[in-house]
Amino acid sequence: MSKKKVLIIAYYWPPAGGPGVQRWLKFVKYLPEFNIEPIVFVPENPSYPLIDESLIAEIPTGITVIKQHIKEPYKLAGLFSKNKSKTISKGIITEKENQSFIEKLMLFVRGNFFIPDARKNWVNPSFKTIKALLSKQNIESIVTTGPPHSLHLIGLKLKQELGVNWIADFRDPWTTIGYHKQLKLLKSSAEKHKKLEHQVLNTADKIIVTSFTTKKEFKNITQKPIEVITNGYDDEKTETTVLDSKFTISHIGSLLSKRNPEILWQVLSDLKKENESFSNDLQLNFVGLLSESVANSLKNFNLSNYINNVGYVSHKQSIRFQKKSQILLLVEINSEDTKCIIPGKLFEYMVAHRPIIAIGPKGWDVKTIITQTNTGKYFTYSDYNTVKTTILQHYNAYKNNALQVHPIGLQKYHRKALTEQLAKLL
Repeated sequence: MSKKKVLIIAYYWPPAGGPGVQRWLKFVKYLPEFNIEPIVFVPENPSYPLIDESLIAEIPTGITVIKQHIKEPYKLAGLFSKNKSKTISKGIITEKENQSFIEKLMLFVRGNFFIPDARKNWVNPSFKTIKALLSKQNIESIVTTGPPHSLHLIGLKLKQELGVNWIADFRDPWTTIGYHKQLKLLKSSAEKHKKLEHQVLNTADKIIVTSFTTKKEFKNITQKPIEVITNGYDDEKTETTVLDSKFTISHIGSLLSKRNPEILWQVLSDLKKENESFSNDLQLNFVGLLSESVANSLKNFNLSNYINNVGYVSHKQSIRFQKKSQILLLVEINSEDTKCIIPGKLFEYMVAHRPIIAIGPKGWDVKTIITQTNTGKYFTYSDYNTVKTTILQHYNAYKNNALQVHPIGLQKYHRKALTEQLAKLL
């Protein structure tokens, strides 16, 4: 029986680093086991904000990867401010009151001249290449994954002109994602975003989202079938790790200016004053970007001396940090707009078998997952007393060599199980 061919149109692909690349790299790995042959269509010369060469080795052998040249405005923007162009391309935006004229200008241009995003110029050339490809190969379905949401416009054109079976995968929402409001959009630009979003959601045959809240949001826009397929974890080969001797609280990924849990810094500051042993044992690991404003906040709480600022590391190295840490920290911006964000690292945290402390908005989708899987505790930004009690309980367990977690029901978040869910849609 021949395999069903599916074309996956993605922007992020190895050697891109960060969470955006993991989802479809893993789907591509497991799809052949469900009688589906993935063909991957990606940019030839992309401008990735993060690079992780180690992920190249994870591309399955025998997979067809087709590359199309892309014109990247971020490369041109880098001539004016290389640092700002990189951070904006990551979705990292300085607080409004601290923005330079160059950053304000770049945000205005990005928001109003590049709709839906800075990869819009890849749409037409890619459409032509894929149209020719579809006429030569027996490809039965296409998948577009965003952000960047301009990739969904490729799917839209292919659907409108050729009637292909099209699934649109939203790793993040479109017009309600936090940084969207910071793009200094003109009224006409905001309306254009909404119109394109509505068009995509009502033209695709099926929609995939990564969170329950996004599904609820999109159901107000479209009657098309919407499936929640979260991110997940895969089997990672790492050497045996020994737990840190220090009471390490580790955050993996970016701690942006608004992703700043001052309630936790207050708790740690108070505990170190009240307990000399705690003060001697505490260490804060930041593996990834630690923004200047969060570093200043930690300084204000007299925690600077407890920081181990590791910076960005490869995916494999980040897994090692997760497995040897005493506690894993998951933080999201305290906003209605971020309730739908389920970070990909959550699932890796869960299989690291270390207790998770999750601090985020009220009604955060993460609460449901960590509660059901018994992998950690969730708190809002106002839960001082319960955060303090939990940290102290974990510390006492650590002192007794008894700090453990007992997960349940993790298997459904394995990348292979999630791919089986995807295969049924295809």
